Amino acid sequence: MKHIVMWSGGITSWATAQHVVAEHGAASTTLLFADTLIEDEDLYAFNEQAAAQLGLPITRVADGRDPWQVFEDKRWLGNTRIAQCSHALKQEPCRRWLADNTDPADTILYVGIDWTETERLPAIARGWAPWTVDAPLTRPPFRHKGQLRAEARAAGLVDPRLYRLGFAHNNCGGGCVKGGQAQWARLLTVFPDRYARAEAAEQKMRRLLGKDVSILRDRQGGLTKPLTLAALRQRIADQPDQLDLFDEGGCGCFTEPLPDAA
Repeated sequence: MKHIVMWSGGITSWATAQHVVAEHGAASTTLLFADTLIEDEDLYAFNEQAAAQLGLPITRVADGRDPWQVFEDKRWLGNTRIAQCSHALKQEPCRRWLADNTDPADTILYVGIDWTETERLPAIARGWAPWTVDAPLTRPPFRHKGQLRAEARAAGLVDPRLYRLGFAHNNCGGGCVKGGQAQWARLLTVFPDRYARAEAAEQKMRRLLGKDVSILRDRQGGLTKPLTLAALRQRIADQPDQLDLFDEGGCGCFTEPLPDAA
């Protein structure tokens, strides 16, 4: 059997890989990493450390575009509800690699969802068919992300920088379009250059499409309307008490069904 860990560079993908290697050995395990080309530099350092600790290399695939290029090509701005970048930059390159290098009859895919997300597993399994999907972190012993990070540190790994800076996910350089207001407020504070690039890309898409589209949504007053990154930046400066700082949102790139899933 071949055991393929869908590796994101986040703590749950490391914990999943740790489980798979312990149970099946490194020789039959592959860490399959899809590079979005906007990852934090420290993610690659974590990948190298984790690969050495697990005793096997990272297998990298890449579409060649970043999310902003995908949005232009698709003529649709990715947002907290629909993010085509997940499919174009993560799932599709991985699926091509799987088709070229594995047989579904003797291959198991492992995804890093945990015990708090078990309701997502049926759709994930359908999306990756005909490959079999497993999620070891949905079974006991149950641990939260803080415990998993402590386990990684105990194994000699340095905590990924985005976690240390307060981000909930170690993906897309802290600027995942599925992230909420809290993530973007943090990005503006910690990486203002990354925020500025995302804001400019959003404005470009608004001009290109000629529509009032945005990555985020504003739900103030019980109405839902677009909230641009420019407007959020102004709100952070003028009305910081009007932010939804519990809205982290975040990554599910490997764990969403593919668009043509049954």
